[in-house]
Amino acid sequence: MKEKRRWLIGIALTTFILTLVLSATKRKLLLPAHFPKPIYDFQKNPLSNEKIRLGRLLFYDPILSADSSISCASCHSPFNAFAHTDHALSHGINDRSGKRNAPALFNLAWQPLFMWDGAIRQLDQQALAPIAHPDEMGQDLSKLPSKIQAVSAYRNLFKQAFGDSIISLSKITKALSAFQLSLVSANSRYDRVISGREKFTAQEFKGYTVFKSHCNHCHTEPLFTSYAMKTNRLPADRTLYDPGAAAISRLTEDSFLFKVPSLRNLSYTYPYMHDGRFKNLRQVLAHYRSVSGPGVSEAVLPSVLSAEEETDLTAFLRTLTDSAFVFNPQNRFPQKGFEDKTVFSENIFKEHR
Repeated sequence: MKEKRRWLIGIALTTFILTLVLSATKRKLLLPAHFPKPIYDFQKNPLSNEKIRLGRLLFYDPILSADSSISCASCHSPFNAFAHTDHALSHGINDRSGKRNAPALFNLAWQPLFMWDGAIRQLDQQALAPIAHPDEMGQDLSKLPSKIQAVSAYRNLFKQAFGDSIISLSKITKALSAFQLSLVSANSRYDRVISGREKFTAQEFKGYTVFKSHCNHCHTEPLFTSYAMKTNRLPADRTLYDPGAAAISRLTEDSFLFKVPSLRNLSYTYPYMHDGRFKNLRQVLAHYRSVSGPGVSEAVLPSVLSAEEETDLTAFLRTLTDSAFVFNPQNRFPQKGFEDKTVFSENIFKEHR
């Protein structure tokens, strides 16, 4: 097990396409050559080691919830590419159940809108929605800065990250953004093939051909999403009745529109769809074979797709798995033996609980 972990970490260190270059305090992202230019404005929130470390602590700290029982990581597990697999629907404080399955978190610097319904357009504002939502973390935002300010260890960490120890909602969300921006998944087998370091098997290549013919329109490579709002003709759940983007716009034409998710790391991010209704890819493919009509991309899987072609497609989709990202210890809760070799987080937890 130790050898396997060392092997995975070795891959991350030696062949990871996204290279993290560390200077004294600033952290610069050198972009994968096959990725487009990110849209996040780093000038408004420059990355630094201190800010990313602070954001990581906040991400794993249940202090953000009203009763200090739920953290961001409760619904975004690093072992599932920061998705939620324990339940079809994510759970919040007091075991309340929401309407949706928490989406995976990676490659957020390229993402123009957030939430399944596209309600949030800036990463620095996104965290406020689940923190304040009564069925998620249920926190009174007006009280959150003072709640964190009361923890002396956090005052020191905010000073290291921002230059002073005054804690505000803006600094909290920017620290969370900094950590999430560092979650870049770009070392899958697909990425290594695209960069010329490996080659697809015959089956994977046939699946890639099927993908480009029927899936790439919505799940556009290399990010494997267009980030567009689409309907895929899922029957409405009459218990949840989630109208998607229409809940925000109040427009009939936006009914049941949801953001196209990335297909990267599908091996880790089940169950699938906004409400987690499909447990495996077989069910997803069966659904897409059954749908057609206006509003659905002409690229959906046709009923004439053979069983062999579906198997080939599944083989290609598995090449989008980035195990080096999922097992990267820098993305997890800080523990002794990790890169910073500190356990200051334990003192924080003892102080605020």
